Amino acid sequence: MVQKFLISYFLFLTSFFTFAQSDSCRLRISLLTGSPGEELYSTFGHSAIRVTDTISNEDIVYNYGTFDFGEPGFYTKFVRGKLMYYLSTENFSSFKQSFQQENRGLTEQVLNLSCIEKLKITTLLQQNLMGANKFYKYDFLFDNCTTRLRDLLEKAVNTPVHFMPVINKPTTFRQHIFEYMDYNNNQWTKLGMDILLGNKTDAVMNNREAMFLPDYLFKGFDSAKIGNKPVVESKTVAVDLPTQSPSASSGQKSFLTHPVFIFWVLLIAIVVMSFSKSEGAKKLLYGFDGFLFFITGFAGILMVFMWFGTDHIVCRNNYNLLWAWPTHAIAAFYVHSKKKWVKKYFLITAIVYALLLIMWFFLPQPLSTSLIPIILLLIFRSYTSLRERTIKRVHYGK
Repeated sequence: MVQKFLISYFLFLTSFFTFAQSDSCRLRISLLTGSPGEELYSTFGHSAIRVTDTISNEDIVYNYGTFDFGEPGFYTKFVRGKLMYYLSTENFSSFKQSFQQENRGLTEQVLNLSCIEKLKITTLLQQNLMGANKFYKYDFLFDNCTTRLRDLLEKAVNTPVHFMPVINKPTTFRQHIFEYMDYNNNQWTKLGMDILLGNKTDAVMNNREAMFLPDYLFKGFDSAKIGNKPVVESKTVAVDLPTQSPSASSGQKSFLTHPVFIFWVLLIAIVVMSFSKSEGAKKLLYGFDGFLFFITGFAGILMVFMWFGTDHIVCRNNYNLLWAWPTHAIAAFYVHSKKKWVKKYFLITAIVYALLLIMWFFLPQPLSTSLIPIILLLIFRSYTSLRERTIKRVHYGK
């Protein structure tokens, strides 16, 4: 009796695992990596998982980078870092077509997984699609649509995944990000991000952290192994990357509109105008001083808000507040006032900014060199305001 029971139990287990393997082996799992695009949202590329069923002919793309524009309070939640992203599905042909329309490349890496591992991945994906499970708190560096796919693979296999190095030298998050900000030569967006990002992005990444960007997850998968087995079975190009070199005229245009060029031209123009005796120039400078200090103060207020009023950890500990003083937003209305505190305020401003320039390249957070002419301009206009006030006082005394 015992022998019959053991034989029956063995046959049951055999038939179960045979069914599981034959059922899951009809699946093909692959990582899709999209190249960067021209729009800001596509600057860093994209990653998704493709699941193909060779029996039912289903061909589904699972995308963790989805959010709802129609969600109540969308913009407020987006700015404050409280917008929930979610997992969505799309037919592969539709997904591929969107990359073709945007002239973006798309590469597929078929994963070399066992039948059980494929089945586990699809099970985890289906669980993530259920109800509240599909939503997650997006974090650009540590929990995004790319890192979730790396984590998904690690959860589906019993043996640890060994990722080979994807970066050749010590690199910070900021450096990693700016590799892509130069893709479209949108230097104003790059400057804006540089100003808002705090020193947390200046930490040197480890190999795992570097895979928060799609291209580096692609590199990670390409050289990774599960035990002695390569993770990637084969690679194909689903959508060719267009080969279009930028024209000389676009390069010239980018130079003329680059923040560094514009800021230096602005500094020179204001300095020249400051020595003019024209009444029109004096009136223009009078208004410009208020505008300059107000914008600087407003930038400081925005940095404080992004640090303390949002969940964006990349905006914390921002050393740009050394030049963007929130108090400038109030002082802007008193630039040419005769009040005693105004003279002290702008004297302190000039001294602190001068010290800041001396320490510029020694701070814990690298500040953009594009801002140097702006700091010089703030120093010059602070000094000019003090000088004009001193001349008026001497003249009044005579």
